[in-house]
Amino acid sequence: MLKLNTEEILIVICSLVVLSYLFSIVSRYIRIPSVLLLLFAGIGFRALADANGVNVSFSDQLIESLGVVGLIMIVLEAGLDLKLARNKVKLIRDSFFSALIIFAISTTLITFVLHFWLLEPLNKCLVYAIPLSIMSSSIVIPSIHPLTEQKKEFLVYEASFSDIIGIIVFNYFIASDTMTLHSLGSFSFNILFSVLLSGLLSLLLLLILARTKLNIKFFLIFSLLILIYAGGKILHLPSLIIILAFGLLINNWEKLTWKPLLKYFPHSQVQELRHLLHSVTAETSFLIRTFFFLLFGFSISLAFLSDANIVIGGSLIVAGLFVVRLLYLRFFVRTNLFPEAFFIPRGLITIVLFYKIPPALKLTSFNDGILFYVILTTSVIMALGMVFYRKKPEEIVEEGQFSERPDIL
Repeated sequence: MLKLNTEEILIVICSLVVLSYLFSIVSRYIRIPSVLLLLFAGIGFRALADANGVNVSFSDQLIESLGVVGLIMIVLEAGLDLKLARNKVKLIRDSFFSALIIFAISTTLITFVLHFWLLEPLNKCLVYAIPLSIMSSSIVIPSIHPLTEQKKEFLVYEASFSDIIGIIVFNYFIASDTMTLHSLGSFSFNILFSVLLSGLLSLLLLLILARTKLNIKFFLIFSLLILIYAGGKILHLPSLIIILAFGLLINNWEKLTWKPLLKYFPHSQVQELRHLLHSVTAETSFLIRTFFFLLFGFSISLAFLSDANIVIGGSLIVAGLFVVRLLYLRFFVRTNLFPEAFFIPRGLITIVLFYKIPPALKLTSFNDGILFYVILTTSVIMALGMVFYRKKPEEIVEEGQFSERPDIL
């Protein structure tokens, strides 16, 4: 077991932050997302440690905790980046149904793949299929800077909706009581209650931000958001909706016209808060992403690639995910397929949910190497899509939808 003194630990931590910053710069030129460079760097560090006989271990709980905080920051950052307007109703609708339908079809497909391949009960296979069907916002959102604004907004909305839908469905199916009228009623009530609660809590958080006289207030908000998320998980509420709603409320405050509310929260005051909150959120999200993906990469040993069963099973899952997304975007969304069809990464939320699977629903014959294989392969596919997408946003003339172009159909 490697032991470092305090100074050496500080040197390692700061060096990793600098490395992550360099990856963020390099990724803009080579079009490989910085989070994937961090993941591969973690794998490389693990290979070096194994080659030199150095034993370094981290608890799964540490990685899971970083993942949860990172997820909250990423969803909040997404909300702070999204603008709501009437001309974006179709975009939001398309992204929601894209996330929902692709998730539903992918979950069904992976469930049957696991069922017939591992010969395990369908309900257990379903619980494993859900995390594998969720598009990773933690990889997608930091990776879309070379794209046009329309593509960026579609992917941000889609990834955020995919996270929220996946978590809601996962929480439902790991409950002890499912597929009954009582459970369905409770499930529907929880969603409705969360939507209403999101508005109230968003206003409360805004009140704290606007009215507190202390300079130290933004990490208070982050702590409250984490408390809301953790409390929501305990109560089986989709608390990510609250976090996304708070970000959307702050970023779209100028759309509100209710004078009694604007009397206490004028547009100018909220705009100043939004700028500061956006800056701090971006910095925090960067730091959490850095250590999560490095630690997760370090936890991966590439020895699983020598197992033919893992490669075959994982390849079937990845192929299914890619084909489902390709066909849906081509025939239903009817928009430019490149590079959107390549955005099938599985990452942070998939890992976090795998840690949450109850012992009673564990698949005895499931090899965790399948999880690693799917995450790595889908990430490489997305990276390839970005590498071949060479145009700069200002050089792109956005194509019309396929339904508006008879020459394509």
